[in-house]
Amino acid sequence: STFDVAVVGAGIVGLASARELVRRHPSLAFAVLEKEQELAHHQSGRNSGVIHSGIYYQPGSLKAKLCVQGAALCYQYCDQKGIPYKQCGKLIVAVEQDEIPRLKALYERGQQNNVPGLKLIGPKEIQAKEPFCRGLMALDSPYTGIVNYKQVAQSYAEDFQEAGGTILTDFEVTNMEMARESSSESEDGLKYPVIVRNSKGEEISCGHIVTCAGLYSDRLSEISGCSPEPRIVPFRGDYLVLKPEKCYMVKGNIYPVPNPRFPFLGFHFTPRMDGSVWLGPNAVLAFKREGYRLFDFSAGEFVDAVTYSGLWKLVLSNLSYGLSEMYRACSLNAQVKQLQKFIPEVTVNDVLRGPSGVRAQALDSDGNLVDDFVFDGGSGDIGSRILHVRNAPSPAATSSLAIAKMIADEVKRRFEL
Repeated sequence: STFDVAVVGAGIVGLASARELVRRHPSLAFAVLEKEQELAHHQSGRNSGVIHSGIYYQPGSLKAKLCVQGAALCYQYCDQKGIPYKQCGKLIVAVEQDEIPRLKALYERGQQNNVPGLKLIGPKEIQAKEPFCRGLMALDSPYTGIVNYKQVAQSYAEDFQEAGGTILTDFEVTNMEMARESSSESEDGLKYPVIVRNSKGEEISCGHIVTCAGLYSDRLSEISGCSPEPRIVPFRGDYLVLKPEKCYMVKGNIYPVPNPRFPFLGFHFTPRMDGSVWLGPNAVLAFKREGYRLFDFSAGEFVDAVTYSGLWKLVLSNLSYGLSEMYRACSLNAQVKQLQKFIPEVTVNDVLRGPSGVRAQALDSDGNLVDDFVFDGGSGDIGSRILHVRNAPSPAATSSLAIAKMIADEVKRRFEL
């Protein structure tokens, strides 16, 4: 029950970080604390499964740097471990004339980010790659792939345990405090002064903490006495799936050109490792942080979200977009209309309602979506012994091994391990 470092959260970022830490410091004791009974149960097990190449992100940002590094490390890791993946590529397709300048700017951004293999292609080349897709121009990214990230995360967990790490599931962290003076007089008390308790009253002692808590990252920060900002607001994304007999229409990833006026990417076609094809997702406010179904509701979490001034500023500045997303969430026809811009042959009869995920969207008090990764700690007895991963949105799964290296560097610097 005593550990040098405890990592809170057994999603893909937490497990990658724990794996990297135990590999660098084999003489220290590490634990991963997870509130669910299984690993990678939330965002890591419910995402689109895309290995992103790093096109979209602001040059020089952590997202850009870590995604390009992370994709290379992800492919390398899967090769080493025999984890299946497909480098099926991606087309970002312009279907309107006014999207072409944005597409060309995206190509330039990808070049600046050192994304391999990018090229702009015309209508004939689009159809050669995706026979059912229509478009005026596309950005071809052959380096983009797909993988089952839950399988990757479980492999990280196996590496961690084989190196001597401990994983405690069904351990929901509800309290952190410094050990009392009497216990800190002992050698163990000085070495492991932070007491971490779970919802059942069980506890462990540790020297330092790294939190990778996704949807609850702001809550854990508050529990530890650190800043509640940026706040996490949950957005549910509902996918459609192509009926199995229609999956031949999609070979690789087909994405829209992002519109900078809207906060989310828009509908896209995503092939999966099991042969299915996901369509979507939309993006609507979830009424519960882990609310995967339309009517999932938590009064406390709903009130927490709607009383946050940052959310109202976001809603008011994107009102028409938000109303459109809510309408599409209820209307299959409206969703299929979005898809027909790229593959006109898709009809309502070709699709079924599919799975959902909830995105942990960090939001500041001015209503801005926090776009880049955010890592911070705090001051005071516990704050100085903790590193919070506050915001790890897509492409965090792609970037997980690169993020883990950065976190391990930061842990060494802050905690002098």
